[in-house]
Amino acid sequence: MAVFNGKQMEPFHSGEVFHLWSYLYNTQCYMVTLQVFINHTDDQQLNEILNDMLENLFKEEQEQVEAILKETGIRLPPSPPDRPNVEVQDIPAGARFNDSEIVQLVLKELLNSKLACSYLVGISIFQDIRTLFQDFQRN
Repeated sequence: MAVFNGKQMEPFHSGEVFHLWSYLYNTQCYMVTLQVFINHTDDQQLNEILNDMLENLFKEEQEQVEAILKETGIRLPPSPPDRPNVEVQDIPAGARFNDSEIVQLVLKELLNSKLACSYLVGISIFQDIRTLFQDFQRN
C-alpha cells in the first residue's frame, strides 16, 4: 500500500509511476532550459515572462509532483545543475538564441507539457492525480 495525501491507497500502476517520474524529469530539464533562454534575451518583457514561468509555473509543478513521488516512496530523477546568470552581451551573436526563436521554443514546450498532462489525466486511476494534472493543463 502507498500513502498519498495522508491516506492509505493502492499503489500506482507502472504507467503512472513512469509518467510521473518522466514528467518531473522533463520539468527539471526544462527549468534549466528556461534559465538559458533568460540569459539569451535582452527584451525586458520576455525576460519577465520567462522568469514568471520559471518561478510560478514550472517550479510549482516540480514541487507538487516531487512531493507525490516522495510520499509514495518513488525515487526521484536526477536534477540537472542550474545555469549561472550571464549578461546577454557576453554570448557571441552567432551562438545566441533570437527572441523569436525563444518564443517559439517556449510555445512548443508548453504544448508538449499540456499533451503530457492530458495523457496523465487519461491513464491515472487516482482522482487526486487526475485533478492535479487537470490543474496543470489550465495554467
